Amino acid sequence: MLPRAAALAPGASPGPGRRSPPPAGFEEEEEEEEEEPLWGRAMASGGAESVPRRAEAAGPQAEAADEPEGGSRRWGAQHAGARELAELYSPGKRLQEWISVILCFSLICFNFYNLLFYLRLEHTPSVIVGIFAGVITADFLSGLFHWGADTWGSVELPIVGKAFIRPFREHHIDPTAITRHDFIETNGDNCFMTLVPLANMAYKFVSFSPEALYETCPWECYVFALIIFITMTNQIHKWSHTYFGLPRWVIFLQDWHVILPRKHHRIHHVSPHETYFCITTGWLNYPLEKIRFWRCLENIIQGVTGEKPRADDMKWAQKMK
Repeated sequence: MLPRAAALAPGASPGPGRRSPPPAGFEEEEEEEEEEPLWGRAMASGGAESVPRRAEAAGPQAEAADEPEGGSRRWGAQHAGARELAELYSPGKRLQEWISVILCFSLICFNFYNLLFYLRLEHTPSVIVGIFAGVITADFLSGLFHWGADTWGSVELPIVGKAFIRPFREHHIDPTAITRHDFIETNGDNCFMTLVPLANMAYKFVSFSPEALYETCPWECYVFALIIFITMTNQIHKWSHTYFGLPRWVIFLQDWHVILPRKHHRIHHVSPHETYFCITTGWLNYPLEKIRFWRCLENIIQGVTGEKPRADDMKWAQKMK
């Protein structure tokens, strides 16, 4: 049998449905190498419309690690920056997350019981509006916090650097690391952020009169919905990076865009990670991108401070040893 390369006579057509072999000395470029130039051309042409189409077509492989010529992995768990950032996860941080999760879910149960106690049928319309507004607010706040941590600050900052900015730096160079985190590590920080409003709500339930609680019940439903979706944001984010073993109800919610879909979130992970920051439902990503909301904020802050957006993020991405 002839070798595959010699099976085709010189100058002959390979036939329908077959691909002509490349000329000698020609090396095909990997598709991944085109990501950044494509994004730049998309923004130069006036928007990110072409980026969503490309990101959605990429499949789970969009998050796979690239292989440089040297053979060592550029992205993923073997990336030098990812390994260094993962090692900064300390026992003290773990303890903080455990305490936050226990307190958060204890207060959620207490407040939910009391909300049900004071709810009345006549509250229904205002409660529905309040829940919807709470979801929208949570999506915007998830984007604002995500944008801030992605774009500004440094891992070297005292207290907040290792505790809160570190996970964002790790996530961009090892996007699937979040799928290897357990429930405590995934949700500890979000639980910590909701402790104050949850404690404030619990205080109202034990100190306000029944009449006052009846009057403010729709407002408290809005606050409670906001807290629940903020608490669950990083779990929803984790699901958007998980391609195997998800419960059917999670896939159903993703497919109907009730929570952040997997295809939708891939748009953010096209380098240089400068768009689609909202990660609770993702409902606000397109309108905020359309009015260039994040770009305007970055231009203002850069003009006032002289700091370059995503400088620290790029520094960690470029670490090779």
